[in-house]
Amino acid sequence: MADESPTAWSCTADTLRSGKECVFEAELTPSAANKDQAASNVRTIQGMGRTLCAEAARARSENGKADRNLASSCEKKYVSAAEVCDLEGTVPIVDAKGRFAPAARACYRAISGVLQETQLMATVAAPCCQCAAQRGCPGVGDRCYAELTQQQAGVSTLACMRDRCSDACSLVPSAAGQGKSATPSLKPEPRPNRGSASL
Repeated sequence: MADESPTAWSCTADTLRSGKECVFEAELTPSAANKDQAASNVRTIQGMGRTLCAEAARARSENGKADRNLASSCEKKYVSAAEVCDLEGTVPIVDAKGRFAPAARACYRAISGVLQETQLMATVAAPCCQCAAQRGCPGVGDRCYAELTQQQAGVSTLACMRDRCSDACSLVPSAAGQGKSATPSLKPEPRPNRGSASL
């Protein structure tokens, strides 16, 4: 007789929260497609969203409170990602012990990606964007988080952040004391070869 209790490796809401590697070990018997089950699956995942996004949007270097703009952005992306979580209603998304079904791999990856991106923005960009907004820097707002994390913020925005928010922006490489083109060791490219980018 198999042991039904979840192992430490089971994919659950806790592993989503922590970003740990996990195993899809819920044992659920697939059935015929069912619209009610499909809707229930999406509701289950969306129900996790608000809590998980609020936790992911908590800026670790600041006062520990969730950044509202970032949490709201996370929730929107999370709801969009949850659309792949209906599993066509052939199986519940999680079992009675909260373990994700093996069929939920794509769903889990999608919502995990949203949460990890939000955590990165909360750690790196949120304190800086909050300070920049309070100090009246140009080009801040909802896009500030993504642009800073991807090092795409404008020159005038970065200059203002360096001048007015140097402490809060210390984790942002582009804003921490470099100009627009002063990132020598990020990716050395000795010759202009555009065909070798891989993702």
